[in-house]
Amino acid sequence: MRIPLSAPDISEQEIQAVTEVLRSTQLSLGPKLEEFENCVAAYVGASHAVAVSSGTSGLHLCIRGLGIGEGDEVIVPSFTFIAVANAVRYERATPVFVDIEPQHLNLDPNRIEEAITPRTKAIIVVHTFGCPAAMEEILAIAKKHNLYVVEDTCEALGAGYKGRKVGVLGDAGVLGFYPNKQITTGEGGVVVTQSKKLAATIKSLRNHGRSDSDDWYQHSELGYNYRISEMNCALGIAQLSRIDSILERRETIAKIYSQKLRGAAELILPNGPAADCRISWFVYVVQLAPRFSETQRDYLVGELKSRGIGAGRYFAPIHLQPVYRTEVRRAALPITESIAPRCLALPFFNRIRNDQIEEVCQSLMKLAGEIGVRARTAV
Repeated sequence: MRIPLSAPDISEQEIQAVTEVLRSTQLSLGPKLEEFENCVAAYVGASHAVAVSSGTSGLHLCIRGLGIGEGDEVIVPSFTFIAVANAVRYERATPVFVDIEPQHLNLDPNRIEEAITPRTKAIIVVHTFGCPAAMEEILAIAKKHNLYVVEDTCEALGAGYKGRKVGVLGDAGVLGFYPNKQITTGEGGVVVTQSKKLAATIKSLRNHGRSDSDDWYQHSELGYNYRISEMNCALGIAQLSRIDSILERRETIAKIYSQKLRGAAELILPNGPAADCRISWFVYVVQLAPRFSETQRDYLVGELKSRGIGAGRYFAPIHLQPVYRTEVRRAALPITESIAPRCLALPFFNRIRNDQIEEVCQSLMKLAGEIGVRARTAV
């Protein structure tokens, strides 16, 4: 792709940080791990942070650490990355899909209670595309029904909700640092929580169930190899030191896209955040107008790619995926099933140039306009 969908922003500062670790004698479970955890905890306002191998492993450890297992149910959105539901199933619990609200594409608080049963143990809230969910309403529902709340903040590092960072509002939050995120550790994630007990449990589980008091070959419980390397942590520390300028740049890019695409009749642009909230721009996703079909959206993706412009489908609903279609209790998800087939992610990364944004916008508007004309002519 001449203009990729995403690209990591790696400076000499990050390269130097990783090189210094490679010249050391400790490549895992060393000082950079503790430093990275402390930096993340301080940034989001958490009492504890536990770095792990990925956002997915972080979600899994939250489910296990909270004691959720076979026979339990967890409320999740379907309009998100499949790892959210997979983490529930890893522990033989059942994901129960709830619809999203159309403005910010987050879990709809008005649809949650109807999905709660005596088996419901938790809600996983995804801050979709970096836009904070309606946490006040969701936390009130969770308190009423004695449910855990896990925040999937993998797309939302730095997003704010009424004066606080997302990720620290529920029982636990999970951050992800895959290369398409605001900052990256290559692969990696962090679980943040105010609970000392939960943090200790997750810390043990990430390293084969060994506690701080155990010998290297002594294990107190069944755990996993969800460790993260010193190189990943060093990269994360350097990236996090630039987080404010990175988020400002991404906000600027989003504003440029909105200015250039404003007025395109075929497109619905992303909404701004709710009052007292701040978006951490993960991607820039437009919707095609309701008269367009999934086939037409996919045609646009293909045509953009043929011109060297990255484009993506965000997201394919989980409940319609082959692995989930016949194995989970289904509910009516009209908003998810209406919006998802029309979503289109545009190239979005820290170092995208203004002339590249211009090319993306001109190509998209031209192609969408042509599709619209053909559709009207066919009628």
